Amino acid sequence: MKTKALLVIFLLNSILLFTQELPPIITYPPEEYQADNQNWMISQSSDKTIYIANNSGLLEFDGSRFKLYYSPNRSVIRSVKVINDLVYTGCFMEFGYWKKNDFGLLVYQSLIPKLKEPLIDDEQFWNILEVGDWVLFQSLDRIYSYNTIDQTFTVIDSETSRAKIFNIDNNVFFQQSDKGIFEIKNGNPILVSEDPILAKNLVMAIYRIDQKLLFLLEKGGFYYLEEDGLKKWNTEADKQLNEMNLFSSIQLSDGSFALGTISNGLYRIDKTGKTINAINKEKGLYNNTILSMFEDMDKNLWLGLDNGVSVINYDSQFKEYNDLKGEVGNVYAAKIFNGLLYIGTNQGLFYKEVNSQDSFQIIDGTQGQVWCLVELNGTLFCGHNKGTYVVKNNSASLICEFPGTWNIKKIEKDSSLLLQGNYEGLSVLEKRNGKWQLRNKLKGFDFSSRFFEFTDTNEIMVNNEYKGIFKLTVDPNLDAITNIQNEPANGFGSSLVLHDDTLLYTENSNQRILKYDHHQHNFVVDTVLSKMFYGPEDNLQGILIPDNETNKLWGFGDKNIIYTTPGKLSDSPEVVKIPIPLNFRRSLGITGFENISHLTDNTYLIGDSNGYTLLDLDKVKTKEYSIRITSAFKKSINAPRTDIPLNTEPEMAFKENNLEFSYSVPNYDKYAEVSYQYKLDGLNDNWSNWLSQPDISFENLSFGDYTFNVRAKIGDRLSKNIASFSFVIKRPWYYSNGAILCYFLFLALISFLIHKLYKAYYKKQHARLLKENTKKLKRKKLKAQRKIVEIKNEKLRQDITNKNRELAISTMSIIKKNEFLSAIRDQLKENADNPGIKSVIRTINQNINNGDDWSFFEEAFNNADKDFLKKIKKLHPELTPNDLKLCAYLRLNLSSKEIAPLLNISVRSVEVKRYRLRKKMQLQHESGLTDYILNL
Repeated sequence: MKTKALLVIFLLNSILLFTQELPPIITYPPEEYQADNQNWMISQSSDKTIYIANNSGLLEFDGSRFKLYYSPNRSVIRSVKVINDLVYTGCFMEFGYWKKNDFGLLVYQSLIPKLKEPLIDDEQFWNILEVGDWVLFQSLDRIYSYNTIDQTFTVIDSETSRAKIFNIDNNVFFQQSDKGIFEIKNGNPILVSEDPILAKNLVMAIYRIDQKLLFLLEKGGFYYLEEDGLKKWNTEADKQLNEMNLFSSIQLSDGSFALGTISNGLYRIDKTGKTINAINKEKGLYNNTILSMFEDMDKNLWLGLDNGVSVINYDSQFKEYNDLKGEVGNVYAAKIFNGLLYIGTNQGLFYKEVNSQDSFQIIDGTQGQVWCLVELNGTLFCGHNKGTYVVKNNSASLICEFPGTWNIKKIEKDSSLLLQGNYEGLSVLEKRNGKWQLRNKLKGFDFSSRFFEFTDTNEIMVNNEYKGIFKLTVDPNLDAITNIQNEPANGFGSSLVLHDDTLLYTENSNQRILKYDHHQHNFVVDTVLSKMFYGPEDNLQGILIPDNETNKLWGFGDKNIIYTTPGKLSDSPEVVKIPIPLNFRRSLGITGFENISHLTDNTYLIGDSNGYTLLDLDKVKTKEYSIRITSAFKKSINAPRTDIPLNTEPEMAFKENNLEFSYSVPNYDKYAEVSYQYKLDGLNDNWSNWLSQPDISFENLSFGDYTFNVRAKIGDRLSKNIASFSFVIKRPWYYSNGAILCYFLFLALISFLIHKLYKAYYKKQHARLLKENTKKLKRKKLKAQRKIVEIKNEKLRQDITNKNRELAISTMSIIKKNEFLSAIRDQLKENADNPGIKSVIRTINQNINNGDDWSFFEEAFNNADKDFLKKIKKLHPELTPNDLKLCAYLRLNLSSKEIAPLLNISVRSVEVKRYRLRKKMQLQHESGLTDYILNL
């Protein structure tokens, strides 16, 4: 178990971390350029615009935005080559060139009509090559040579499995399957080598090195063509390359070779065959399949990937070590000592050999926060959260357990003593018997002492950002503090450092740097350094970092890395600013804990939250950038925008007074951030604020002459030019000379009309009074008519009321009469045996059922509610006359008891009739018969 535990500890302490410091990489996924995944070929124009042959079409990238142009037949564009101001492309059964029009847009011109013989079926053009006045288009079956002078074609049969054609010092070479390598001379193919290696294996590239042809095969082997045949060139990467397939290759301007693989990313080897680096998706590429490569004018390597585009800034002054897995952490300190590179992070102390491709390994026992790495008297000290370590090779010994060692400094009066700043005050290290150990803590001071310096033999100055500056007097034996003077903190973001024998104190909140005056025993403003590190464009953020080895003073702003060096022609220091993007500044971790460490010569290591970045000052160059206006649009209300020619000074109608401009700087450097500033002469003579977006629009411009000006700033450097575009917005029609003449004529006419109108004033007044009186009479007449209508309506209402009263009286009379006759009949029925009485009963019954009563009632009912019987008969045509009588009585809201005499039946019979009526009307159970009839 113990052995297993030790093995686990060993493995944990020997975590392998890939340590290649790689150049900056920019990636453009398909979502950004809004086209298909695969990118087959890349080229660049003289104005540094990039063109990419993509599955969706031709991509144009000006550094700010991508624009897609579809091929004439909407097929995949396989090849692209910019020659002068023409962009040649090849695709399925088509090749030709694109040229920009006056609006800055590409327009296609096919070259197929110039051919004297037809294309082969399903022919695609995978490669384009420029050789003098000729442009060569290559498919898998042929090479079409186009003479740009007389616009004629020469066709060479060249069957191959991969369209590769090579221009070596204006000599054209190509491979034919199973035959070997040929050179085109005088329009004819001449065999160069039929060596089986070149005949049977796919040749990816041909180069000329030391006057000899160098062939690169698909399997990664290099071969020189000697007089006595092929000779293998052995490289350091042979073993890896032999196990993978190459798809693309290019020789860079520095003589090195970039090799693109199908599934293993990019390999780069130098002219001697040594591997420079290997980059794949894990290390920053967007995809491991590299279909094409191109080196632009700024020595950036463009990779057309199977999915996306990547750009590698090989000529950048920066190199990155990205801790993608988080196994190293945030780097706070770095040091080269005895041939090893040490980095102190929040996870421990790591090391590796300098300039090796080895992996970082953690030093056992140092897990935790490292604050500093200091070399003093030939010993490397590590300030740690646990205390202080002495580092030797791949091991570290804890010599002081006083926690939180911020920094360690010499004590000039005694080389065997060192002063430490800790979480809780100051402490002294002593060297005894060749070993360093903690001697004592300085008594009387317990505040955190991250920044401290000696101002005299027995005086120490300590800066605590929250408590302020402490001036400490120590006893001669460095045992205790005998006196403390405290000045309160003067704002936030303070640091205390010794540079060039001058004690400097920063106040970021007040944007100034102070220096200590030993005569006044006080800090005074250092105006020179304050102007260098604080300004209108950028300010120091965080702490100052002195480098005593190179006598440089470093600091980080939001937009620049700032450092000073001793002046060459005066005592004043010189300042250098290296542009950085804002996201790089944010990656440095917690403000106030920035770190930059000198490694070798002019190489520095900058710690960040995901590893570190190397800065090579020898590669820092002053680049010049140009800005250009890429497009201009005009727009009127409720109309689509239209392009404006860029090579003229257009005049636009007043309604077209909404304009939009797009502009760009062809910058492909990851660490160079571009911002823009514009002004519109004729509207505002002042420059705008710096903006990041590469376009601006103006709305509702008034008429007049305008000049749009735009410039760029890359880091802290302005573009070498100001791009301008002049235009005129015409006067609106109501401001034209003709309109002004019409205005004068109109005023004269108005004056004449006013004179005429003045004379006619009283006449019009009289006419107006007559008209008003006429209107009054009409209003009176209308009022009288409305009164008559009201009287008629009132009479109609009275008539209806009378009719209803008559109906009610007639109904009640019939009811009373029938009730009276029914009562007499009921009494007579007691003597019904008497024949005379039977005769009387029949007479009574006849009188009760007298049709005249019903006719009288019906007439009165129709006068009061004339449409009811028609309506109910229309709804229910199956109703009998007796049913209609019952409906009429129910319409009057009579009860069954009141209806019985009218029908000469009993109340029970009325209920039966009501039930039968409900069934005929098919009323629902919950619907009331009377309510239904009343609501009709």
